[in-house]
Amino acid sequence: MNFTVIARTQSSETIFHHASLLNAISQGMSLSASGNADVRIADGDGLSRTPAELFRRMFGGSSVERACNPATSSIVEPIAA
Repeated sequence: MNFTVIARTQSSETIFHHASLLNAISQGMSLSASGNADVRIADGDGLSRTPAELFRRMFGGSSVERACNPATSSIVEPIAA
């Protein structure tokens, strides 16, 4: 199946095509993190979801939101030398 990553900015729209869902999710997450708005991944049937939604569907849980939100992520203590 083919997957299309669509990312919009105020002035343009960028489209990428992937044969792998994991590659599409990875690129979608990177585009979102770099400030692109309205990043979506569409499959061959025309269904469109955000990279975070697809990540949750594949791996379950809400670890994406926790990892992206420092207020809700667990506190990590550095390892003492």
